[in-house]
Amino acid sequence: MSEPKHTNRLIHETSPYLRQHAHNPVDWFPWGEEALSLAKALDKPILLSIGYSACHWCHVMEHESFENEGIASLMNRYFVNIKVDREERPDLDAIYMNAVQMLTGRGGWPMTVFLTPDQVPFFGGTYFPPQDRYGMPGFPKILLGVADAYETRREEVLQSAREILDELQAIDTTRPAEEPLTDAVFAKAYRVFSSRFDWNHGGFAPAPKFPNSMSHSFLLRYWYKIKEERAKEMVELTLLKMSQGGMYDQLGGGFHRYSTDARWLVPHFEKMLYDNALLVRLLLEAYQITGEAYYRQTVEETLDYVLREMTSPAGGFYSTQDADSEGVEGKFFIWSKAEVEQLLGTEDADLFCRFYDVTEEGNFEETHRSILNIREPLSVVANLKNVTEGRLTEALNRGRRILFEAREQRIKPGLDDKQLTAWNGLMLASLARAGAVLGEPRYVAAAVKNAEFILANLYRDGRLLRTHKDGESKLNGYLEDYSFLIDGLVSLYETTFETRWLEKAQELADVMLERFSDTENGGLYFTSNDHETLISRTKDFFDNATPSGNSVAVDVLLRLGVLTGVDRYRTKAEEILLLLNENMEKMPSGFAHLLCALDFYLSAPKEIAVVGDPQDPATLELLAEINRTYLPNRVLVCKHPADTEAEKRIPLLRDRTLLNGQPAVYVCENFTCQQPVTTVEELRKMLKN
Repeated sequence: MSEPKHTNRLIHETSPYLRQHAHNPVDWFPWGEEALSLAKALDKPILLSIGYSACHWCHVMEHESFENEGIASLMNRYFVNIKVDREERPDLDAIYMNAVQMLTGRGGWPMTVFLTPDQVPFFGGTYFPPQDRYGMPGFPKILLGVADAYETRREEVLQSAREILDELQAIDTTRPAEEPLTDAVFAKAYRVFSSRFDWNHGGFAPAPKFPNSMSHSFLLRYWYKIKEERAKEMVELTLLKMSQGGMYDQLGGGFHRYSTDARWLVPHFEKMLYDNALLVRLLLEAYQITGEAYYRQTVEETLDYVLREMTSPAGGFYSTQDADSEGVEGKFFIWSKAEVEQLLGTEDADLFCRFYDVTEEGNFEETHRSILNIREPLSVVANLKNVTEGRLTEALNRGRRILFEAREQRIKPGLDDKQLTAWNGLMLASLARAGAVLGEPRYVAAAVKNAEFILANLYRDGRLLRTHKDGESKLNGYLEDYSFLIDGLVSLYETTFETRWLEKAQELADVMLERFSDTENGGLYFTSNDHETLISRTKDFFDNATPSGNSVAVDVLLRLGVLTGVDRYRTKAEEILLLLNENMEKMPSGFAHLLCALDFYLSAPKEIAVVGDPQDPATLELLAEINRTYLPNRVLVCKHPADTEAEKRIPLLRDRTLLNGQPAVYVCENFTCQQPVTTVEELRKMLKN
């Protein structure tokens, strides 16, 4: 292979997204002192470009503009050019996305923002084409216009920057509600969600449709609390339609990022670690409630995909798989009818194509190729094809296996193999919960290996780091890194009952409160008190693709408060709930995870303590009954009867003993304890109360 014509400073970065731009003719800098000092020294504005490796339109803009030598020449002449991976630097992404939304009324990636040498934004947008089209000005016109404004209308530019900075610094100013916390907000939130629900295809209208896992988790809690059947039906319809559509990889397992249409057929094909972690959690909840086998199957297929393709040998979880392969979005995942016939033979291909909607015309753009999806139940297709359901199932199982093996020979989408602490925390929690709910030891083993990996590689001198790649860990951890990992460690404790995980969760919670708390106005900052000084110190309040750092912090602090008896955890959680009480009522879709935490706070959570040898079949039966029961507001502790250390650490285990020599379960709530039980039948009745 010939040497690349251009190489810039991004060649030294670990981020796969930044390295993708290392051979652009643009004189890219990573965010850092070198670039920021140069902008001041040269009195040049900064062109800040933010994206991520699985972003299709980021690739398009790179190919059209950043690989174009003429456009690159303009960028290099008039600007100091900085490229940022939003997944590594969500602090920068949050600040400048807020600015772009103020300027344009919308946001997204790639994000293109022009800053003064003091890092203050004055103009920005998202994708710009290389010439005028789509009703947008071409990127060269934008570059020349911004450069001219900075040179000839400097005071106007600086005034705009000052106004934007004032708004950015005021954006997270929130005052605690004077009204007390009550459950009245739940009914209001339910009405908002139900008014937007698509009863034909599931999910929230209109397209494009995102998984919205947190909103659906809230709906399940609302069903459990109020017995509103339609709330549960909304979740079941969404999960069914999503898992039967092209949103779900019918061959390899795992969910794509979102659907471009209303019926979950055509996705943007990237797969994100966090989506799959959150959807596994939701599917497990649905499985606990309904016992439907296909929820379990979808969980297993999704986690098997993660362990097969998104897990490093050391146990860390990779971030994303790209939408594109060979420069074409979705190429890896779609099939022509002729390909299926060649691989399966005429008879099986006929059955497979009918069930998975593979046609001559195709269902993906103008490619004459099809995204596998399920349009009709197995029984209907078997009847239409005049075969037994057993024969059809055999053909489908064989076909999936053969097509998957054939697909493995294709050029795969790009893999962003950096390992982010926050996203690893999400998958850690989901694996631990899946291991407990499904009784699957290999998921527990993967969760333990992941926790050990994170603590060995991303926890240094009592502080978390953000990202790990190629043996290098770097960047200060953010609030979400702490809160998501704490959630994972608490879930791992409640699965394995090894106190080391609870101790580490509490240790991290103490650091989180010390380093991220706003002692004047309440809440938790997104960055720690020793973080790099930026133009604004934001707070992460709103759920986006992942739950907000503050909402997860509230949830884990409440759980830790019950588990450890430390009052200040509950006090801090209550402070944040009061701070965001009005926001939850006005914008429930932005605070779904916090609504779930509020439900825990307002409920009398079940405090379940099990005493028995964890290897004893009788103990395991009791634990299995607890884990397969949907109990959204509970904590679970367990100890071997001879373990005196656990009860020193965990108040809920003190003075708990075997009952007549048998493993026993103690359930307390609302400061009242019930009689301990030793049989699954007695336990089942107790948990239903």
